Amino acid sequence: MSTTTLLVRKDQLTDTHLSTTDDLPLADGQVRVRVDHFALTANNITYAAFGDAMSYWHFWPVADEGWGIVPVWGFATVVQSLHPGVAVGERLWGYWPMADHAVLQPDRLSPAGFSDAAPHRAALHAVYNQYLRTSADAFYRADTEDAQALLRPLFITSWLIDDFFADNDFFGAHVLLLSSASSKTAYGTAFQLAQREGIEVIGLTSPGNRAFCESLGCYSRVLTYDQLDQVPADAACAYVDFAGNAGLRREIHTRFGQLKYSCSIGGTHVEQLGGGKDLPGPRATLFFAPAQVKKRNADWGAPVLGQRLVQAWQAFSARAADASAPWLTVQRHSGPAAVQAAYAQVLGGRGDPRVGHMLSLA
Repeated sequence: MSTTTLLVRKDQLTDTHLSTTDDLPLADGQVRVRVDHFALTANNITYAAFGDAMSYWHFWPVADEGWGIVPVWGFATVVQSLHPGVAVGERLWGYWPMADHAVLQPDRLSPAGFSDAAPHRAALHAVYNQYLRTSADAFYRADTEDAQALLRPLFITSWLIDDFFADNDFFGAHVLLLSSASSKTAYGTAFQLAQREGIEVIGLTSPGNRAFCESLGCYSRVLTYDQLDQVPADAACAYVDFAGNAGLRREIHTRFGQLKYSCSIGGTHVEQLGGGKDLPGPRATLFFAPAQVKKRNADWGAPVLGQRLVQAWQAFSARAADASAPWLTVQRHSGPAAVQAAYAQVLGGRGDPRVGHMLSLA
């Protein structure tokens, strides 16, 4: 058996190549899975853009110096098992390499799932090391796997951003500016924020995506990036940066004297990523979703957090999949060459914001 993987040059994300290697025999306690299909979104480009800073390259290390594997979310099936607690044929939800197979070392097993105890992942955040059995996953529905892969990890981040701001009384802000408003994580955040009283949620986007953002109905207003002057300079506002555009960040920090908080979520504008040093106003910080998960697990306990997330997900996914006006349509890409081309398309930020890409290297 062999495994085909899409490798990305860490310092030049447009440079990719396909690698096929013979599989090594499993060690005792390991399982091999077939990665059936996975989502590719701007979120995965963020993983690559922050791969070194946030250790995303470390989840699936490769021997080729300077190259890495972009992690993705999706579904896989166990095809070999040398672990008594994991059966061949089990279907799993989790964090995979852009490959057609992967090897896990299950530990801390429960009816719900297990964690990967591979030594190189010991220091990495537990949220990304969890694998859930679909048979016991409260989020799972067999007929909505595409929506789950495309939206679930992003929406959980969205929910946590909204919860983080509410937990901090919005830092005294009454206006939230969300860049890259057409991105799935941004409009998931807007969907949650729209349920908060007294908060104006302004989506910032390109002219080509403005109509889409307005059609969602979850932004108070949608402005193009050159329309910031339509927001009063003395507005008590906070900036939630989904684009990673250093120029836009500086413009917002410079214009708004009452900027209460500024955080970066992702980097959809990879070519314009830049630091947050020497900016007027509050220090620009990186939002790390697992930190809010850890806090809420301590505040509420994991079962309560899970219940709240599931309830919010059900409301959001029902709206996103509403057949009368869907927020998401799915394009499928199968085979190594098709996956490589789809990666280049998503990296380039091209395409319809309603389209979600589901990939399979098999």
